[in-house]
Amino acid sequence: MIRQASSNNKKLISIAVAALLLSGCQSIWPDYQRPKVAVPLAYDQQANQESSQLSNTWWTLYQDQVLNDLVAKAVQNNSDIKLAVARIEEADAVLREVGAALFPQIDLNSAASRTRATTTGATPVFANNPSSNFNAQLRTSFELDFWGKLSRTKEAARAQALSTRYAKDTVALSLAGLVASNYLLLRSLDSQLLLTQVSLKSREESLALTQRRLEGGVVSALDVQQAEVARENLSAQLSDLNRLRSLSLHQLAVLTGDMELNIASADIKSLPIPPTPPAGLPSALLESRPDVRQAEEQMVAANANIAVAKAALYPSISLTAGFGGESMQLGDVLKSASRIWTGGLSLNLPIFDAGKLNARVDQASAKQKQVLASYEGVIQNAFREVNDALVSLRLQTEREAALDKAQLAAQKALQISENRYQSGYSAYLEVLDAQRVYNDAALTFIQSRQARLVATVSLFKALGGGWQGSTVQ
Repeated sequence: MIRQASSNNKKLISIAVAALLLSGCQSIWPDYQRPKVAVPLAYDQQANQESSQLSNTWWTLYQDQVLNDLVAKAVQNNSDIKLAVARIEEADAVLREVGAALFPQIDLNSAASRTRATTTGATPVFANNPSSNFNAQLRTSFELDFWGKLSRTKEAARAQALSTRYAKDTVALSLAGLVASNYLLLRSLDSQLLLTQVSLKSREESLALTQRRLEGGVVSALDVQQAEVARENLSAQLSDLNRLRSLSLHQLAVLTGDMELNIASADIKSLPIPPTPPAGLPSALLESRPDVRQAEEQMVAANANIAVAKAALYPSISLTAGFGGESMQLGDVLKSASRIWTGGLSLNLPIFDAGKLNARVDQASAKQKQVLASYEGVIQNAFREVNDALVSLRLQTEREAALDKAQLAAQKALQISENRYQSGYSAYLEVLDAQRVYNDAALTFIQSRQARLVATVSLFKALGGGWQGSTVQ
């Protein structure tokens, strides 16, 4: 009996070892290969194959500590970031759960019972009645990964976990862009307010001068009324700019999670222009965008899920084992005479399921096609965003230069008109027109500086980061 049991044990061990060796077989579905998407090598006609290093802290290129603090607050407190972090934690937990399936599960099972049988029935029991039974044993079960189902499930979970991380990076990039754009709007409004306050003071001085000239009989009351209209219009403009600044500040408070946020005024022209990217920027920089990486990890997961669905069409083989003791006395459970053990090998092969498993394979394949189409769309959209941002930055730079010249010309025209009016060579209407033209030109120039800086923000977002170089004042 002992020899037979030993022989059976050897056979069982041989079967288990063979099964474990077979579990290392290759997956029934090919590994992921990155698809080719037709995009140009560079964003202009002169392709530059040199690698460019992108910075994840691109907002520091504006050399503004207030902006740096705002972005830091937003990354720490924003609700969208908190949601993305929670999704990362969930995906990590799923990955750990899936990875645990690659290892045997061991459980401790124990039971104790006391039973009394009848002494008057058809099969009466007289000895050891009532009787006790104590049982304690370790049990394990392990599915052999013959067709790569478990490993591909883990691969899909890992890709999903990485995808959530890139999703969080995408949220962080968009959030930093929103904070930077709203901060630039706030600084633009500060500059417009400062200009309007100076212009309003000038209008008040002009009104006072006109009133004195009226009292001296030099001008008519019409000039005074026109000067008063110009002053009140500028005062209304000042109130509207203050309203817009408050709204912008409130938006920054929401983005940063600091509802008591207060920012002192500053001139937008004190911010340096970040360095422009080199000519022939390579399109390979798209790979640094977190949304592109996120889309690719989703393709990795979709490819692995096809392998999982196909593996379900093949037999699943599991090993089971148990070891412990059983006795009528608790103190005898651990003795060798009470020892019990079990070992087995199970095979499950689907025979007929009315096409359910094949349908799951088709679903996984269709999902993979959807993710591929989405990936191609993300790549194409990213390429368009970079091209749009480059064009906007170049044209906004040209526009600002032209508006700067227009502002200087309008300022000289205002000085000439004021001198002509004071010398009696022109009517006050000419001064009012020159004041209006200069005010509009100066405001437009400030807005163009804001647009140029926002264009750099858009380019940073489109590329997924910034680059190092000399700044432009």
